[in-house]
Amino acid sequence: MAASRSIFRRKPVEQIASEHEGELSRSLGLWQLTAIGVGGIIGAGIFALAGAVANQTAGPAVLVSFLIAGVASAAAAFSYAEFAGMIPKAGSAYTYGYAVLGEIVGWFIGWDLLLEYTAIVAVVGIGISGYFGFLVQNLGFTLPSWMLGAPGTGDGHVVDLFAVILCLLIAFLLNLGISAAARFETIVVALKVGVVLLVIVVGFFFIDTANYSPFFPFGISGAITGAATVFFAVFGYDAMSTAAEESKDAMRHMPRAIIYSLGISMILYVLATLVLTGMQNYREIDPESGFSSAFASVGLSGLASVIAVGAIIGILTVMFTFMLGVTRVWFSMSRDGLLPRWFAKLHPVRRVPTRVTWILGIASAVIAGFLPIREAAELTNIGILLAFVVVCVAVIVLRYRRPDLPREFRTPGMPVVPAVGVIFSLWLITFLDPLTWLRFGVWFLLGLVVYFAYSRRHSVLQQQE
Repeated sequence: MAASRSIFRRKPVEQIASEHEGELSRSLGLWQLTAIGVGGIIGAGIFALAGAVANQTAGPAVLVSFLIAGVASAAAAFSYAEFAGMIPKAGSAYTYGYAVLGEIVGWFIGWDLLLEYTAIVAVVGIGISGYFGFLVQNLGFTLPSWMLGAPGTGDGHVVDLFAVILCLLIAFLLNLGISAAARFETIVVALKVGVVLLVIVVGFFFIDTANYSPFFPFGISGAITGAATVFFAVFGYDAMSTAAEESKDAMRHMPRAIIYSLGISMILYVLATLVLTGMQNYREIDPESGFSSAFASVGLSGLASVIAVGAIIGILTVMFTFMLGVTRVWFSMSRDGLLPRWFAKLHPVRRVPTRVTWILGIASAVIAGFLPIREAAELTNIGILLAFVVVCVAVIVLRYRRPDLPREFRTPGMPVVPAVGVIFSLWLITFLDPLTWLRFGVWFLLGLVVYFAYSRRHSVLQQQE
């Protein structure tokens, strides 16, 4: 019985909020946090997923798909915002789960996010590499085949060198210190949003409303199925929330940044899908390069290179946000003693977890360099959805267990809104393929071994007891 209680011991919210040992540097303002959130949300969703879902699943109702996904994501975002304003510490879903549902729950969410976020960085790096190689070839340069992809992805391919370099570059930027890294992210996000607005404004003048009919060519069910696909384009604020400990005024700024980043991203998604399906009939949209094909169809193929550059910039910011997220989750777990505290060591001047940043930068580079994109992508998805479930459940539990705690932001529609987040996340989990479940099972069992062999005995809470 005692052992059972020990694995569900909770780290008091007041203790987490008042901790100062090993604290990160607080230097991020509201709009820097918002830029990190927008950087994590807007990426492949506009430049790839929108065209694929419009062509194959929803037609012009891809707009409805994004709205459904946005509403479901907002249910979880409100829950993250309440916690971020109450527990201004690194770790996000891991820290929230630890404080409310117990050590073992927090451990497994953190453990799974270590793999999920690292894999997302690698997958995104592979995606950017493909765009970059395309641009280089368009400029007339011929590159040796050995550096153009992972083994098995083409004749003579040995390593995806561009993807490797990108992963290491992001790790280098994060190690410069959060202020310098956030300035870079803010500038790049501004460029990305500028490209998206350019596409929307120019494309608006070439909309043919006849292309919107029929609006539901695949039925309402097609729009709902499309929502399951594009849902993975409307999160990113979860990784941004791991930077709470680096915010100047986390209790006020973090909830706003989460809501603002999702709101800005949803507006851009809706406008972009309206333009895309209005410029070209959904049957003719290229599922791999939707906007390029749409602009070519109206005689503006010259904008294709601009869109490709925008795609590279847009996806690069996703890498930044998720590598920031995974390093802060690992740092937080190590500071709590669940992983060796050696990893929680901060740089004495820049106050960033240099050790874990380089380890994860190298790990993502290896995955990106030597695994095909499909195999790398199969390492993602389930952990983030489970994190959403944990955070939405935890916000309900804590609201009723500790109504006295001061909350800078309160999730509206309690408990219905977070319950919607739980239901939608569980529903999306049913769409995942068996190989994803197998990967999750193996990683889960490995996590059990690590937890009972090391983490439970070395936990800071265990030492205090």
